[in-house]
Amino acid sequence: MNIEEIRDYCLSKKSVTEGMPFGDDTLVFKVAGKMFLLASMDGPLTINIKASPEEVIDRIEHYSEASPGYHMNKKHWITVNLDIPVDEKRIQQWIDRSYLLVIESLSAKVKIEFGLDS
Repeated sequence: MNIEEIRDYCLSKKSVTEGMPFGDDTLVFKVAGKMFLLASMDGPLTINIKASPEEVIDRIEHYSEASPGYHMNKKHWITVNLDIPVDEKRIQQWIDRSYLLVIESLSAKVKIEFGLDS
C-alpha cells in the first residue's frame, strides 16, 4: 500500500478528518477528533494504528511488518512498515479495527454528534 491508498481508505470512513498537527512529516487521521492512524511522510512509509493490548502482542509476534508503536503507548499502538510486502486486506482490517476502537471509546453523546451511533 502507498500513502495515497492509505489516505483514500481512511477518508472513505464516516466522520474522518485528516491533518498535520505534528508537522509536515506526519499525516494524522482522526474520527470525532481522536487519532486512529498516523502516517510517516519522512523516510520509509510506516503507519501507527491502535489495537487492543492482546492484538498488539499477537501482531508483533506474528507479523514482520508490525512493531511496537513508535512514539506511542506501546500497549495500545503498533507501527506497521509498509515499505515491505504486506497483505493489503490484513492492513485494511487492522485500520478498520483501529477506527472501531476509537469509536467504541466515545461517549454516546459524541457518537450522536458525529453520526456514529448506528
